[in-house]
Amino acid sequence: MVNYHIPALLQESISGLNIKPDGVYVDVTFGGGGHSREILKPLNTGKLIAFDQDKDAFKNTIEDNNFMLIHSNYRYIKNFLRFYGFNKVDGILADLGISFHQVDDASRGFSFKSDAAIDMRMNNIAEKTAADILNEYSEKELLKVFKEYGELKNAWQITKKIIENRKQQPFKRINQLISAIENMAPKKFENKFYAKVFQALRIEVNGEMEALKEFLESTTKLLNPNGRLVIISYHSLEDRIVKNFIRSGNVNGTIEKDVYGNFETPFKQINKKIIIPSEAEVNENPRSRSAKLRIAEKI
Repeated sequence: MVNYHIPALLQESISGLNIKPDGVYVDVTFGGGGHSREILKPLNTGKLIAFDQDKDAFKNTIEDNNFMLIHSNYRYIKNFLRFYGFNKVDGILADLGISFHQVDDASRGFSFKSDAAIDMRMNNIAEKTAADILNEYSEKELLKVFKEYGELKNAWQITKKIIENRKQQPFKRINQLISAIENMAPKKFENKFYAKVFQALRIEVNGEMEALKEFLESTTKLLNPNGRLVIISYHSLEDRIVKNFIRSGNVNGTIEKDVYGNFETPFKQINKKIIIPSEAEVNENPRSRSAKLRIAEKI
């Protein structure tokens, strides 16, 4: 599929995997297949296993004997790899960004710039949509979504307005949501405001924070010694979790000590400073602007 997605920090992330021709690698966010195609190039007898929960991504599958694409959320990586006989791997890559296809296909309901059903499911056969959240969540639950996942200062006012509006008519369309909260959007920063609102709903619909934590915790046992973990994140919530995990080996960021009081961590940070796109990449692909790359090696 043309322009399904342009991967951010492509060469930097592939280099970070330190690929061996006979190694086993995992791309847990296949999407348009941009990262996977680059991982396959240096493989000889090695294998690449990719994951994607969105059925649309399977239109981009790669015909290669060294490649396998699994329809699943990456939180279940350990179960699927073991089912297929891969107990250990040499590298795992995750690009946590939403694909261009999902944003640009108005019918998926991810963008506030097009009117459509308020959907936002990355797995388009999942039951719960963003409209369900708006219509069914309690005041307390909605407040948590907008405050924690959107980091919105006026989360309380947004919550009250949504509850007030849904009493008159259930939320079904994006334009309904925009109309309900447009008076709360700061002048000249409307797009940023709506992006945060939609980010909060998308994270909740897809259970993104829980999935990320489960995935990261799995990688500790899946990676071989010297295996690489390569993660591209796009907002502070997920980047904070990734940073804590790489630094400490757990998503809470708590560094354990051995009996002698020495700090214990299963990873070595390859890049102490986050890698961000070059000015040239941002000019060519503006959507890569917020990408942050972190690379770790299993000790």
